[in-house]
Amino acid sequence: MSEIKTIAVLTSGGDAPGMNAAVRAVVRSGIYHGLNVLGVRKGYEGLLHGDIEKMTLRSVGDIIHRGGTILQTARSKEFTTQAGLEKAMSMMKIFNIDALVVIGGDGSYRGARDLSELGANVIGIPGTIDNDIGCTEYTIGYDTAMNTVLDAIDKIRDTSYSHERCSVLEVMGRNAGWIAINCGIAGGAEAVILPEKNFDIDKDIIYPIIEGRNRGKKHYLVIVAEGVGGAVEIAEYIEKKTDIITRATILGYIQRGGCPTIKDRVIASQMGNYAVELLLAGKKNRIIAVHNGKMTDFEINEALSMEKSIDEELVRLSKILAL
Repeated sequence: MSEIKTIAVLTSGGDAPGMNAAVRAVVRSGIYHGLNVLGVRKGYEGLLHGDIEKMTLRSVGDIIHRGGTILQTARSKEFTTQAGLEKAMSMMKIFNIDALVVIGGDGSYRGARDLSELGANVIGIPGTIDNDIGCTEYTIGYDTAMNTVLDAIDKIRDTSYSHERCSVLEVMGRNAGWIAINCGIAGGAEAVILPEKNFDIDKDIIYPIIEGRNRGKKHYLVIVAEGVGGAVEIAEYIEKKTDIITRATILGYIQRGGCPTIKDRVIASQMGNYAVELLLAGKKNRIIAVHNGKMTDFEINEALSMEKSIDEELVRLSKILAL
């Protein structure tokens, strides 16, 4: 069994709906098992500067439904240096932190890995709306972000139909098209453009729109992932080639906010509790993941070496249903 007495939790990188649920679960599970739980504000930047406070049951009351993160998050250039890492380790010793739970994405994991190489015990919880972490099928915030996008699609479709327009919607996903492909299918898009796939604007966008118009369609939707970009330019090209009024909408950071869905709240809660149970079982330097619908964990370097590719069946389905 573990000799751990004090654990700390932080959120790092981009915020994601459900992070608060994960923080809450770490704190409440830790206290339930008799641990001292600390909260680190503003991610690794807060760890460097000792922006750390004791967490109580009251600290995490009435937060499970809130988007963002009560611990806040920030980027830290200093932390990426050797001096910064050593400073962070020194701060962990000052606060008697036996283990650190990091909620974030791939970049946050690399910071955790670097700390582990200096002797820290770290547990990673996947929190990013992009669902782009290789070792896990699901990341906290993903479901909420998709529902936010789908709500926008439904609203945009109303005005597109009223004015017989084409809408080009840019959604988040710098290197991963998971939000785009799922929302494209759910929203009935004529075309979905992904960072994982090369595309021909005439073949993949213009042709389906013209074909739809010839069948009597009155409105059109094109989903573009952030990693592809160029939504405004694509909209201008569509209008020039088809003479259909086309407007671009870039959803941006609205996708990161909002109350987390039940799926994000439950999975985040499971992950937070699982992190504490791993530490109590004496596990070190693990990344929590969902695999085949179940909670599991991987050694941190193994997790970072894993890659994730877009679901080809979803890509195929989106093309079939766009007819």
